[in-house]
Amino acid sequence: MGLMQKALETYDSHLDYATQNRTDSALMAPVGHIVTRADLEITLDPDGRFVDASAVDKSEPKIVIPATEGSAGRTNTPCPHPLCEQIGYLIPENETEYQMYVDQLAAWASSEHTHPKLKAVLTYIQGRTLLADLLRCGLVKLDADGKPENEKLLVRWRILGEDIEACWLDQTLFDAFINYYTTCCDRERKFCMVSGKEDILTDNHPRDIVSFMYRAKLISSNDKQNFTYRGRFNEKWQASSVSYEASQKAHNALRWLIQKENVHLGERTFLCWNPQGRKVAMPMNPLMRLQKPTFKPTQYRDELKKTLEGKKAELKVTDGVVIAAFDAATPGRLSLTYYNEFQGHDFLERLYDWDKSCCWPHRYFGIETPTLRQIVNYAFGSQRSEKKATKMETDDRVFRQQMQRLIACRVERAPIGADIVKALVNRASRLETYATRDSGAGQQEDIRETLLFTACAVIRKYRYDRFEEEWSMALEPERKDRSYQFGRLLAVMEKVERDTYETSEGREPNAIRMQSIFCQRPMYAANQLEKQLERAYFPRLKPGSRIWYKNLIGQIMENISAFPNEDWNKPLEDSYLMGYYLQRSALYTRKNNDETEEDEQ
Repeated sequence: MGLMQKALETYDSHLDYATQNRTDSALMAPVGHIVTRADLEITLDPDGRFVDASAVDKSEPKIVIPATEGSAGRTNTPCPHPLCEQIGYLIPENETEYQMYVDQLAAWASSEHTHPKLKAVLTYIQGRTLLADLLRCGLVKLDADGKPENEKLLVRWRILGEDIEACWLDQTLFDAFINYYTTCCDRERKFCMVSGKEDILTDNHPRDIVSFMYRAKLISSNDKQNFTYRGRFNEKWQASSVSYEASQKAHNALRWLIQKENVHLGERTFLCWNPQGRKVAMPMNPLMRLQKPTFKPTQYRDELKKTLEGKKAELKVTDGVVIAAFDAATPGRLSLTYYNEFQGHDFLERLYDWDKSCCWPHRYFGIETPTLRQIVNYAFGSQRSEKKATKMETDDRVFRQQMQRLIACRVERAPIGADIVKALVNRASRLETYATRDSGAGQQEDIRETLLFTACAVIRKYRYDRFEEEWSMALEPERKDRSYQFGRLLAVMEKVERDTYETSEGREPNAIRMQSIFCQRPMYAANQLEKQLERAYFPRLKPGSRIWYKNLIGQIMENISAFPNEDWNKPLEDSYLMGYYLQRSALYTRKNNDETEEDEQ
């Protein structure tokens, strides 16, 4: 019951959203009310005479309307809302639904908790002219049976002469229904597992917590035949006893949070919030985004630490953070697929720890932490081109599962999955299949560069978590790692070839073409590449550059020769990508510096 209790706490901490006139796009309904969208508006005078009718613009926000237990969770069984309702309940042509609506409204209007607006609406509905009025205003069309083509258009009421004419903004009307309905629900009181108090229980809970998961309920109990609770309990309330008030508050708070704070990842909805309403960081995004890129690891760590302290200052030590994920397993069932609670400062520390180890210098943007969305897309997605832009996209079923998995890894300090690392390394070892900025794939994203950046960041984190290895984000020429040194060698051989022709030629260097072979048989591939360089590319370089590159290759080969001969041709480990990336970055930095010196001369 942790989710429901935190949702109840959220509702009680934000009573102003449920007890004041609200015109926000995100509404939290009071107890006994729901948030829905109106299609038509009918204006009446205080005596219930028709004045006007109009269509409600689709851009207008949703409204709050009264609802009973049955109507808030209704499916195919007729059950009218107390006031604002669909046309199908307001016309006498549907005798059963119409009479149910009239009887219910009349009972409220004749109670001690009546309201002036009720008499006007009841008088008008009993006059049976609604359909004719809507036809005259051109708002509905009839089918062959003389009924509206769309009976699900919801009508809201405006009563002239009142201080607040719009019924959906009148708090006194809300209070009148809450007081009236409380007297109607005077049933036996039992223990509520959410509030911890004796109260009137309900087994008909609201639906539509997530708007696009239509009709899906978080709590349901309509199975008396199978083994939902049979074999353990005699009655369904023994399995889950939730009071009407607690259910209303918790569901309304969750619906409000999802409208206001949610992140939709595919068809799965993620929530991360503080019940008292304080702003919290989203676990699927990096803790920090630098305005100016930095390539200095010490500066990145300092800025990350400052960001952590700043976000801690926004939360009290006692503040909590709640994370929940929802998905519709079936059209009528809303599943809670993930749930966790943290102390606010501990939560921020966990995000900080992830960002401190899962980061890498991006060629264009400096040192960054890849987003979880980026990790999933580059590990499991496909390259797709549209509107002159190329990007990576993942099938929704895979995407939402892997995103939840990574969120859990981040906030629970769990090691990142080896399969994710392997997928990234395999893809980063076939670079020729991915687009670059220079390949005419559009300027929005460099798939190849971002793939390498993401893979290196994840490898760095994986090795830190699994083996407690520290990998520098600056080039380490003397690093005692065979794969790292071979990665450096691959970068140099690629750069030699690139220096001999223009990028606009669209050619792939032989080093990139042979990359997959290089990973499996590095010494064999290196020998083949060196022969090609000696025959076709070194002669085209300037003497100074040729000598410099040969010396660098010689230094790298000397480092590799320190390892046993039988290891030279063994498949490379994932660390080769870090050596490749950092050596390549160093070579391009040197080239840019050389060009600057030539320009100054």
